[in-house]
Amino acid sequence: MEKLRTQLRQIDHKGYKAYKTLEGEYNFGTYRLCIDHVQGDPFATPSRVRICYRNKGNINPEFFQNRHRRTAVEDYLLRRLTRTIRAASDGTRKGSGKSGIVTVCRAGQEILERSSMKITEDWIEARIEVGFPAYGRTIAAGELMQILFELLPNVAERTFHIQKTMLAELEQTVSLADDQQFIREELERHELVAFVADGAILPRESGISQRPMREAVAFQSPDSLAITLLLPHRGTLRGMGIRKGITVIAGGGFHGKSTLLKALERGVYNHIAGDGREYVITDRSAFKLRAEEGRCIHEVDISMFINHLPTKADTTRFSTENASGSTSQSANTVEALAAGSKVLLIDEDTSATNFMVRDDRMAQLVSDEKEPIIPFIRKIRSLYRDLGISTVLVAGSSGDYLSAADTVLQMDCYKTLDVTEKAKQLTVPLTECRAQQKIWIKKPVRNKTIEKVRVHGWDTLSLDRDEIDLRYLEQIVDESQTAALAYIMQYILGRLANGKKSAAVLAMEAAEKLEKDGILSVTPKNYGAGPAAKVRVQEILACLSRYRLL
Repeated sequence: MEKLRTQLRQIDHKGYKAYKTLEGEYNFGTYRLCIDHVQGDPFATPSRVRICYRNKGNINPEFFQNRHRRTAVEDYLLRRLTRTIRAASDGTRKGSGKSGIVTVCRAGQEILERSSMKITEDWIEARIEVGFPAYGRTIAAGELMQILFELLPNVAERTFHIQKTMLAELEQTVSLADDQQFIREELERHELVAFVADGAILPRESGISQRPMREAVAFQSPDSLAITLLLPHRGTLRGMGIRKGITVIAGGGFHGKSTLLKALERGVYNHIAGDGREYVITDRSAFKLRAEEGRCIHEVDISMFINHLPTKADTTRFSTENASGSTSQSANTVEALAAGSKVLLIDEDTSATNFMVRDDRMAQLVSDEKEPIIPFIRKIRSLYRDLGISTVLVAGSSGDYLSAADTVLQMDCYKTLDVTEKAKQLTVPLTECRAQQKIWIKKPVRNKTIEKVRVHGWDTLSLDRDEIDLRYLEQIVDESQTAALAYIMQYILGRLANGKKSAAVLAMEAAEKLEKDGILSVTPKNYGAGPAAKVRVQEILACLSRYRLL
């Protein structure tokens, strides 16, 4: 610590690059301060600093004995750290550019494994961004001393020194994580794809906020679909079980159909207490499908949905730089299957109409021999019967899907009704086509060195100067997940790709790496694109598939 203080005095008022001499580890007694990366100038991305605080055994080792508990504890500490920094820092910039800024990854409503916080039996490790102060490009050592020797020690002690109130909060956090994990494990036993608890608050505060809406109608399961679970900590919990197979969610506009589907698509992640969706749990492999005009496609077998094109293009190895609505949704579907998804989530509003349905009158006008698109309605039953792929679909106008459904829900003023029997009286015979298991993605991926990765919000990342558009991947819920995808792409292209493996194989290998070694195993030391949060194999494959230089 004294060595750091001496070094700061020696470089005071020198050129900004002299800050680089500070990189290293320093003993602050109760913790180690690690300066991993110093920014190139005061206007660049802030410097990367770690606080390694000794865990003195105050946290019950059972609290992080498995992944779901450890992730919950890390999430709790990260949120506490965020609040402490906000309270301790006045938020003003002390100098040029980003001088004096102290920030940490901001967590949303979802609980994710993040690079910003890691806990073991011996250490609590937090990654923080600090704007090293300067006036112009001249070092302001005095201001940095205040940050390193006053602000950060205060923050570390207030955040990581475990007190009785924190132990109680940690107990509640771990109990919730246990209950959520229990429900996930019960889904398979009860042959469900999702569970929505009675009392859940599904509507959100606004279109730009994921906080629960005040005075919203609480969810209540129809009696016919209700199941009761005995959770390890909470005890008895009643809610709606969405069974494997085909579930159609119908209802009038603005009655809550899409709200329920959005809750299900985010139910692949656990949520914090008070979110309203703590006990909305969806199969982790569930993938939200939609049309995505303009996306690129690399040698994907979409022949299950599209064949005998007038252009004679081979749809078993289909490629394009500018996909239509139907071809993009076809590719999105088979890529989801290649990533191991067992549940497809679809909203009629964001789907290509000609991909979804083809009514009898149109079929009479344009014969099947002249129509290259086999609509999803003809494959949906075979996908479940032959491949075990369930579908949850919001349909406001496509009545044909009632004929395919095992369960039909009606949303009426945010109340959920089971109208399956009524829907069966309205159905007509369904024309089916067989869905077969295939090797969906065939293009081998070549090795490529990526020098620089960047993130532009939650929906775009760049590899060197080539951007990847992720705005239609609706289950990316955090900018840190986009940063993780940037690092994973760099890792895959630079270390796993060999010109023989397909994108699907590479995505699986990367996901296995994350599962075994954690998100930090693919995160560079300077994490230049920002803090990272864990992503699923579905998003990894989707990101790879949208890289135009693949």
